[in-house]
Amino acid sequence: MTKQETLALPVGVTLDRFIKRQQSAMPFASGELSQLLRDIALAGKIINREINRAGLVDITGAFGSQNVQGEEQQKLDVVADIRFLRALKNGGEVCAVITEEEDEIIYTDNDEGKYVVAIDPLDGSSNIDVNVSIGTIFSVYRRVTPVGTRATLEDFMQGGRSQVAAGYILYGSSTILVYTTGQGVNAFTYENSLGEFFLSHNEIKSPETGSIYSANEGNYNDFVSGARAYIVNCRMKEYAARYIGSLVADFHRNLLKGGIYLYPPSKKYPKGKLRLLYECYPLAFLAEQAGASSTDGYQNILDIEPQELHQRSPFYVGAKEMVSDLLLYF
Repeated sequence: MTKQETLALPVGVTLDRFIKRQQSAMPFASGELSQLLRDIALAGKIINREINRAGLVDITGAFGSQNVQGEEQQKLDVVADIRFLRALKNGGEVCAVITEEEDEIIYTDNDEGKYVVAIDPLDGSSNIDVNVSIGTIFSVYRRVTPVGTRATLEDFMQGGRSQVAAGYILYGSSTILVYTTGQGVNAFTYENSLGEFFLSHNEIKSPETGSIYSANEGNYNDFVSGARAYIVNCRMKEYAARYIGSLVADFHRNLLKGGIYLYPPSKKYPKGKLRLLYECYPLAFLAEQAGASSTDGYQNILDIEPQELHQRSPFYVGAKEMVSDLLLYF
């Protein structure tokens, strides 16, 4: 490197450039999925801005209504829902969307769009009031109904193995976008001063095993017996208990460091609490692409047949060996 070059060191590969390179390596790619991912990234930048100024413009706290899950909506839930829907509608590649905040399918009026998206616009949003990491989770499918017609439930009920892309955005000490299109997992960190996501974690490979377990042990007595027994095993092995209460943050830590996340059925949520289509499926897809695995206690999450838009499921995801050990207790 010359003396002159040291004055202007490279800043790295931008998300946009990376997407273009991936697209050029796929002989049948025509650009629509690439544009869709850019639209999600744009909305993520806007949400990052809203979160960073949340305490200054009165968008923290409860909104005053409940979503379709019966959960109290936070103001930022509503903001994120609007921002992502707007980005996906304006992008033109998506014909329909489902979100945690709406009961029915949302149509974008882009019937020529080839994709549908399932999204949790802001998971863990109640944590923003105490400055704890939160996230966005998304899943993308190529529609099965004819292009030019209105999307139907069938487009969303394809199952986890039919995802063409999935990812999440973690808003924390830094903002990171992690995604896969079935060719490995890559992460991009947002550089505020340049307004760009830059490649920061190339070809993520999750450790085969780990020594971290993440579960809300306040609900321990209500968990199914297999989950309780496994947690006791983790304690006996002196594993570290790490639970943030934001799904994306817990998943991201365990993906990089090696660990397991557990959200078992309970008396309050006998079918599990997390939503299959826009929480479990996308994270299970990412986990598998990074060499980790997932289960509901009996089968791989990606093999569960979906029955309804807001279907819930038990969810265990993490290092492959740890998930295998867990299954011994079921």
